[in-house]
This record gives sequence, structure tokens and C-alpha cells, in this order.
Amino acid sequence: MNAFTRDASGRLQAEGVDLAAIADRFGTPTYVYSRAAMEAQFDAFTRACAGQDHLVCYALKANSNLAVLDLFARRGAGFDVVSGGELERVIAAGGDPRKVVFSGVGKSAAEMRTALAADILGFNVESESELARLDRVAGEIGRRAPVSMRVNPDVDPKTHPYISTGLKKNKFGVAYDAALRLYREAARRPHLRVTGIDFHIGSQLVDASPVVEALDRVLALVDRLAAEGIHIEHLDLGGGLGIRYRDEQPPSIGEYLAPILDRLRGRALKLVLEPGRILVGEAGLLLTRVEYLKQGEAKSFAIVDAAMNDLLRPALYDAWHDVVPVAPRDDVPARRYEIVGPVCESGDFLAHDRELALAEGDLVAILTAGAYGMGMSSNYNTRPRAAEVMVNGAHVHLVRRRETVASLFEGESRLP
Repeated sequence: MNAFTRDASGRLQAEGVDLAAIADRFGTPTYVYSRAAMEAQFDAFTRACAGQDHLVCYALKANSNLAVLDLFARRGAGFDVVSGGELERVIAAGGDPRKVVFSGVGKSAAEMRTALAADILGFNVESESELARLDRVAGEIGRRAPVSMRVNPDVDPKTHPYISTGLKKNKFGVAYDAALRLYREAARRPHLRVTGIDFHIGSQLVDASPVVEALDRVLALVDRLAAEGIHIEHLDLGGGLGIRYRDEQPPSIGEYLAPILDRLRGRALKLVLEPGRILVGEAGLLLTRVEYLKQGEAKSFAIVDAAMNDLLRPALYDAWHDVVPVAPRDDVPARRYEIVGPVCESGDFLAHDRELALAEGDLVAILTAGAYGMGMSSNYNTRPRAAEVMVNGAHVHLVRRRETVASLFEGESRLP
């Protein structure tokens, strides 16, 4: 669903709530999320998987606000975490740790102990050394750790190199050719219990064919393991399904899953999915205000009160986000602007070369910012991070208050 639409006068709204009213109430920059849009995307996974034993584990790294986690937990979601802190967020939000998969290449012993004590669904193991450490830690506290190997199928996902994770050169997972040996090792260790197999080839996928190719390779490995008496209970396909930022044409959730479900038909495997961006990306925007309009010698600049510390993706990936005025203007001419923030870096930009009719003080919305926006934000230049609000019909809830400057250094101290 499209959560952000314009009213009869052309003013941008979130589920019918005027964004200008949100800015007046909460200030800027502010992230604005649509509850209905997030729920609609989650429900689309549920419908597409009807008839297949499955678990949708929301990937926290996309957006870890407690309200977002609470929303998905209420719909029966599991969660994909990559740190002990993310696991604690799931528990604080009311999520079920028994539906949590713990991924990531650098799990500490302390994180392992916390996850084992919480009785999580399983660990996606990413190296031989991690396998040995997990066995030792589980033995120290008298547990058997449920494990899946994250297998690197060496399939090109055809996405940005920074978010490609399934090639031989990537840091993630274990080599496909080494996986059988490592499963044998896991099966013989006394404090490990093999439960699944996992792969994730990358993010912002707009074509299902690389995932299907990887799946075929992994299913062949499942059959080889079964022949050796190593039973796989669940198959974790990771996440990665892309969204439309500019002109991408990703498949629908149903279209993406159809060939996957077809290959699983007749197999006694539970399907685990780890969507993140697809659930929250288009359900959020960043609301910001124009501070200054500046005509440089070569370019015109719209300097807004949001910056690269609020939304890092453009500076990090040269990522595109559509930028639109909250209220359209016909009293000033349109001009091509660089949309930039106040941070003291030449790389502090949110958008390049956008044709907009603007005046100082205008509100603009940076769209498709619900994923990897607030989650990747920082306090660079001692800038307090933005507020976050969730729109639910006519109701607007503050789900994260704006930081204060004083709160940024309250844990610091001067020299004695």
C-alpha cells in the first residue's frame, strides 16, 4: 500500500495525517512511519507462504525501533539479530526469543551465553572457529546449541557491492565446498545440535533468479547431508528482496516466493525468511526543513536541517532517495538543487541535482527512508538524532523522542 499520499490541495500526508502538522508538533528532522504499510507487507509474506510451514523473522538491522518490533511481534513474527544488543531489543519489545535466529560473523562468547540462556531458535554459524567456540560456550553452561551453517553459495546477486554477501570474496558464511565437512564436525560435537541450513546472498535484490540458483545448490547439499544421516529441519533463505527507490522493478512478494515454494514442495523443511528492507523501507520517510537556499558558482544548494548523520545511505552508497516538497509551490520557479545538510563534510548530501520549487522554511520529505535510516544514524558533529513517530490511522505516536545535546555527553567526564 502507498502510505504517503497527497490531499486535494496537494499537501503530503501519512495515512491521512498532514505531515506539516507532524513537523509542527515534533519538529524536524523526524522519521515518520506508517503502521498500516508495515503490517500490509508482513501480511503479504503470510499470504504468499500459505500451505508452507514457515517463519518470517524480521531483520532488526533495517529498523530496530521498539515500536516496529512490537508491531511485528504482535503479528507472530520471529526476528533475525546480529548482535546481543539486538536480541535484548527483541525481548524488550515483547518478542519471543524462541523465534530468534542469531546471524553475524563475530559473535562474542558473552553474546552466545546470553542467546543460549534466552533459548533462541538457533545460531547461523559463519566460520569453523565460531563453531568450536559455540560448542565450548554451550558446554560451559550445560546447553546444546541449535546450529545452522550459513553456506556461501557463490552466486552473484547483481546488487551493490557493499550489500552483496554470497560471493567467495565476501566475509560472510562458509564456503560451499567446506560446508559438508563442517556439518560433519557440528554433528559430532557434544554441545551442538544441527537444526538447519542458511544462506543469504545480498540485499536490495530485484531479481529472484539468483536466489533460486543459490537454493538449488543448497538443496543439493541438504540431500547430501540426509544421505549421511544429518537431518535438516529448517531452511533459512535470508532476506534481501528489494524495493523501489527510483526506477527499480522488483518482483512482488508473491512473485519472488513462488519459484522458491515450488522447489520446496514435497520436502519436510520449514522455510525461514529474514526480510528487513521490504517490510519497512517504503513505510517510512524523513521529514526535514529547508534552512537556507544558496546559489554557488556552479550549483544551487538547498541546505536542510537533516544531514548524513541522520540518513547515511546517500553518502555511503550514493543511494537515491526521492525528495519531494510537503506542500507544492507555484509562486517560485523550480531550480536544480543539491540537497545537503549542515555536517562539516563535502560528502554530506542527501540528494544530487533535484529540480524543486522551494523557499527557505519549506518542509521536504525524503522518501523510502524507513530502512537503514535511523538504524545507521550517528551523532557526528554532536548532532542529536532525530525523533521517530508512528502514524496509525488518525493517531500519531512518538516512538522515540529527539535526543538532547546534554544526553550525548552525559556518559563522559572531564579530566580530574
